[in-house]
Amino acid sequence: MHRYTNDYICYLWTASFGILLRPPKHKKFVRRIIIHERYSDFVLDHEYDVAVVELASPIEFTSDVHSVCLPEASHIFPENTSCFVTGWGALENDGYSVNQLRQAEVKIISTATCNRRQVYSGAITPGMLCAGYLEGQVDACQGDSGGPLVHANSRGIWYLVGIVSWGDDCGKPNKPGVYTRVTYYRNWINSKTGI
Repeated sequence: MHRYTNDYICYLWTASFGILLRPPKHKKFVRRIIIHERYSDFVLDHEYDVAVVELASPIEFTSDVHSVCLPEASHIFPENTSCFVTGWGALENDGYSVNQLRQAEVKIISTATCNRRQVYSGAITPGMLCAGYLEGQVDACQGDSGGPLVHANSRGIWYLVGIVSWGDDCGKPNKPGVYTRVTYYRNWINSKTGI
């Protein structure tokens, strides 16, 4: 996310909810965007790639629009946990965004595996997590950034595990998707929102 210091610019942003991007079933104006204080557009390490958005009015939940819970900071989503990533991003590298929301099932990959030389060679920090498959094929892509990576526990309660952050192309072998790790920033989220 690019840093915006002018509060007026927030009023130009809208959030879309539902299955279709154009026209969205529900559209809400943004009241405020709080970007992590240590995030930088100028440093390409993808650290602190997190923000919270306050909407100008409440969301109405429907059959297409659901809530997701925030995990506790201490919660661990183990390696191989099955998750879903959703978005309107491209279906292939350098492709076009789609109008209908898509989802893909991916599995959490350990930080040790992701930091191997042939994968991301030590670039994965504690605030990040990898999800996908080392053989490639299934991944988030351009246009999915900022989207959710979610997991349903055994009781069917959905949790926000990660936020689409970066990767090396889309669906490339040994280049799984990299996500902002929500548990790592959970206390920061609480300090800014009270949630």
